[in-house]
Amino acid sequence: MADDTGVFRALADPTRRQILQDLRDGELSAGDIASRFTISAPSISRHLTVLKSAGLVNERREANRIFYSLVEERLAVCVGQFLSTVCPEQVVLRHRRKRRATSESAENEEVRA
Repeated sequence: MADDTGVFRALADPTRRQILQDLRDGELSAGDIASRFTISAPSISRHLTVLKSAGLVNERREANRIFYSLVEERLAVCVGQFLSTVCPEQVVLRHRRKRRATSESAENEEVRA
């Protein structure tokens, strides 16, 4: 869980959460991200550094432009592990749904055969 501290620190700020939501639809340049906010470009750069350090975004350089994209699995795994720890009944429900889906799939295979 110590590795996840940076993720939760990054999620604590509303600007960083908005950046993550903006990246949900795909890669954006640093300039495109900055243009969506009323704060300075250096402030956005600091927010992007925090997100990158937490492993929530990837950075790609192309000539003199920097593009950012969301690392979806990092956020999902981190928050999922936390919720599983805090809400263990969710783990049980998830296993039940998975078992039910597996048995339904097996039944469908038998019907086809």
